[in-house]
Amino acid sequence: MKRFSISMLIACLLMSAASFAQSPLNIGSKRELFVDKYLIDKLNGVEQRMHHPVNQGQVLAFEKPWEGNFCGYATVIKDGDKYKLYYRGVRVAGHDGNENEVTCYAESTDGINWVKPNLGIYEINGTRNNNVVLANAAPATHNFSPFLDKNPNAKPSERYKAVAGTDKTGLLAFVSPDGIHWTRKQEKAVFTKGVFDSQNTAFWSESEQQYVCYFRIWSEGGFTQYKGYRTVGRTTSKDFINWTEPVAMTFGDTPLDHLYTQQTSPYFRAPHIYLAIGARFMPKRQVVTPEQASSLGVDPKYYNDCSDAIFMSSRGGSVYDRTFRESFIRPGIGLENWVSRSNYPALNVVQTSPTELSIYVNENYAQPTSHLKRYSMRLDGFASLQAGINGGEATTKLLTFTGKELEMNFSTSAAGDIRVEILDAGGKPIPGFTKDDSQVIIGNEISRLVAWNGKTDVSSLAGKPVRLKFYLKDADLYSIKFN
Repeated sequence: MKRFSISMLIACLLMSAASFAQSPLNIGSKRELFVDKYLIDKLNGVEQRMHHPVNQGQVLAFEKPWEGNFCGYATVIKDGDKYKLYYRGVRVAGHDGNENEVTCYAESTDGINWVKPNLGIYEINGTRNNNVVLANAAPATHNFSPFLDKNPNAKPSERYKAVAGTDKTGLLAFVSPDGIHWTRKQEKAVFTKGVFDSQNTAFWSESEQQYVCYFRIWSEGGFTQYKGYRTVGRTTSKDFINWTEPVAMTFGDTPLDHLYTQQTSPYFRAPHIYLAIGARFMPKRQVVTPEQASSLGVDPKYYNDCSDAIFMSSRGGSVYDRTFRESFIRPGIGLENWVSRSNYPALNVVQTSPTELSIYVNENYAQPTSHLKRYSMRLDGFASLQAGINGGEATTKLLTFTGKELEMNFSTSAAGDIRVEILDAGGKPIPGFTKDDSQVIIGNEISRLVAWNGKTDVSSLAGKPVRLKFYLKDADLYSIKFN
């Protein structure tokens, strides 16, 4: 009897564990991208594929006397119909946070054509005809990193916020009503437990309902020493003043890279997913010879290494997903792209047309030709579920949703197509939503509603545990969303 009871207990525990493992994901009506494995249960003949932005050319030269070769740590913000760009201006390299550094500003109505307004706020080089929004504020002007505060309780006078500073000062907090006129939130640093020798990013998280800050630490030196790999720490705050004890970000089972910047921010079409399009630094991986560097006008200290852009994501907490470890944006053709600290992405991706988003990259660093370049992608186009001409299947984990229609962002070839099947909790096709009931979806669209037997209504399944099964043939599926 005792043996039987133990066996029954073990069986019950196993059943409970299995039941817990099958607890459905609640995706509600959020847009879901395939940048991680969050939704994916099984792939058969389908792979997760990262896509690469398209080079659209230079959009801004750093040619002003107060800008120059060492402009960097750029941030792009879309506020209504206006695009705003912030970046460090400095022509001659010096120690981090030196008095020659300023924070510059440019603006655009389309994200493509940029102008540098004469703001008249600070006198620089004997003139107020400049685009400087912060000066005489070292070391904050070294790595000033602003954001548009989405907190519904934010004061109108603090619609914009920023963090800046080095290990000597800690992170200083700034606020602004318009993104142009900035003041210190308080004289004292709001956070000090970090190294901060990079662009440190902060934002209001709609999904976590708090401010989040990602900042530079070192893998072996932790929050205080320059030792090991350049990596990332995280802290949170309810009020932008008082921050939690920091934690080191983890990267699953992937090896560490030197992450010079991480550029973590919420994706504007799915703010519960944070995208980190950062700079991977390869110290002492020299491509350019001293003679070549001299011909390019590269500062002698800045050609011993190389860099490229990488892609990570996070859904909050202390974990980055690195499903894709390959380069997201490779250095371009020409030795000028292979110098130290070049190819650093700006913070944030922004929408620049009904079907397109833009990513900006600081290129030709430490050279007279230093500039900002624009790269484009389709909306949600960072990664996809992709199948070849022979076809394949992708099945999601068990999930629940709210809404009455399923929207897809997809593309197929002329010979390809997609069909969608909805399975019950036991994995069986639900009558009326089987593969045979599904429309054959062909085309290339940012938004298409899926239909079964000519009808798009799935409200009868809302709130019930289901799985989605996608049949893909020479096709890419970029995102899904229940409406």
